[in-house]
Amino acid sequence: MRWKRARRSDNVVDARGGGLRFGGKGLGLGGIALVVIVGLLMGRDPGQILTELTTQSSVDSRQAGAPPAGDEHAEFVRAVLGDTEDTWRQLFQQAGREYRDPALVLFSQGVNSACGFASQAVGPFYCPADQRVYLDLAFFDELARRFAAAGDFAQAYVIAHEVGHHVQTLLGVSARVNAARQRGEPLEGATGLQVRQELQADCLAGVWAHHAQQRLDWLEPGDLEEALNAANAIGDDRLQRHGRGQVVPDSFTHGTSEQRVRWFKLGFEGGEVRRCDTFQTSRL
Repeated sequence: MRWKRARRSDNVVDARGGGLRFGGKGLGLGGIALVVIVGLLMGRDPGQILTELTTQSSVDSRQAGAPPAGDEHAEFVRAVLGDTEDTWRQLFQQAGREYRDPALVLFSQGVNSACGFASQAVGPFYCPADQRVYLDLAFFDELARRFAAAGDFAQAYVIAHEVGHHVQTLLGVSARVNAARQRGEPLEGATGLQVRQELQADCLAGVWAHHAQQRLDWLEPGDLEEALNAANAIGDDRLQRHGRGQVVPDSFTHGTSEQRVRWFKLGFEGGEVRRCDTFQTSRL
């Protein structure tokens, strides 16, 4: 993938540093143990104190600066995010709408967002409450090591999927799904709203990839297969079979490997947002 052809985004925030943070300084295991002891002596819940400290970490991440010069991994993220901005600005303009760029926060180990605290185990995620994508670059190592889904375009697909959730927020999709959640409607399951939302984000990632390739001609032989391999690797059925030893469709949240691959390909082949309506189709 010739990613250096892309414009670099200025919306990448570097909040890496690891661990809980307080007053700009790291809080290691010794510090956490001290918090627990002090909390017990004061008659306070240590968990509540730690929550207050991690809330401060959210302020720190918002005040963090740009990635340092020469950071190749951060430059890659800036390039991919920059091209998603160019693509979605153009598509929104064509539809008579305005696209608002999301920020992307690089973190390590854990991070606070407007959606709450998330550890590295959560993986990349998008928070609609602050319209930010959160990414621990260590996830890409795990994707390659644990799921044999390596490659720069596989990583670009992951970023574009999370940006797809931002597009859903701007289009009102996320609000409708959240309203259904508040009404008590079930979201999980093989045909649930959450699966439909995730598969639409896969399709929107494909739409981006289509237009990015037309504009930059940056894909090399094997790149598309990298993205499809990544989509296949993180399907609910494959993850459940790997983790539980059995597949439980009633607990699906993202769709099967076959579905994730198919919806990404649908977006990539046509480059049309209208083809990504996973909410009205009977066949996911």
